[in-house]
Amino acid sequence: MVNQSFPLGFLLLGFSEHPELERILFVVVLTSYLLTLVGNTLIILLSVLDPRLHSPMYFFLSNLSFLDLCFTTSFVPQMLVNLWGPKKTISFLGCFIQLFIFLSLGTTECILLTVMAFDRYVAVCQPLHYATIIHPRLCRQLAAVAWVMGLAQSIVQTPPTLRLPFCPHRQIDDFLCEVPSLIRLSCGDTTYNEIQLAVSSVIFVVVPLSLILVSYSAIAQAVLRINSAQAWKRALGTCSSHLMVVTIFYSSVIAVYLQPKNPYAQKRGKFFGLFYAVGTPSLNPLIYTLRNKEVKRAFRRLLGKEGDSREN
Repeated sequence: MVNQSFPLGFLLLGFSEHPELERILFVVVLTSYLLTLVGNTLIILLSVLDPRLHSPMYFFLSNLSFLDLCFTTSFVPQMLVNLWGPKKTISFLGCFIQLFIFLSLGTTECILLTVMAFDRYVAVCQPLHYATIIHPRLCRQLAAVAWVMGLAQSIVQTPPTLRLPFCPHRQIDDFLCEVPSLIRLSCGDTTYNEIQLAVSSVIFVVVPLSLILVSYSAIAQAVLRINSAQAWKRALGTCSSHLMVVTIFYSSVIAVYLQPKNPYAQKRGKFFGLFYAVGTPSLNPLIYTLRNKEVKRAFRRLLGKEGDSREN
């Protein structure tokens, strides 16, 4: 049985009720983390080094890749330690840092995906005015708004969550410090925290998703008016990768944060939470590289630089 004498920290139970599953998850999480590191680092390098990718779309994509790198690195090492051995503890400070970063970057990603949807809307629906509307200064401002809103959300929600009167056993039925799990751990009144979680879920999940759906509705209407097969293909290529990332990301977020209160939903939410935290950051670069011809061309140019320089 896991030692329960941790007055200044918590026990992250994770999947400790299935020890045979933990070793499998260790390999899955480690593999996903390595893919996240390699894939997102590659996208950032390509966006910086290749002049042909110096456009708003790849500026936002490199922001998303940097966010995913920070997001996974904030908790995956701790998760790997917990999955591999019997030690499941995390200090109060470690839990605070993990929760703060998780909330901040998760919120930032919601806003950033909305900004990217707006960028795609202008590219398809206002192509002649795209360079005028989506200029570099606006790109920097929109990215800054996403990061600042994420930081503000975390500053508002983290302290009240960790000030809750937690039950003496300090066992978090999750693999990381997260708001719903910490609320369930409390033995006191959590009404304020639940209201705060509901309000923030509406503001930072429902509203951004609604704006993304509005953007893609307008894009769909614009595409339906196009008679050219080439234009259809170009519009699909412009939006398909982002739409796939949005679908995967928000499906996982909704399954974690907007689930009903029952034991079955909580167990299912733990697996969705694992996929949201570990799976989506590793899938994002795969989706953008496999479905994006410009990124693949940039990668080939990067690999071919040495050969080209020799020929010259």
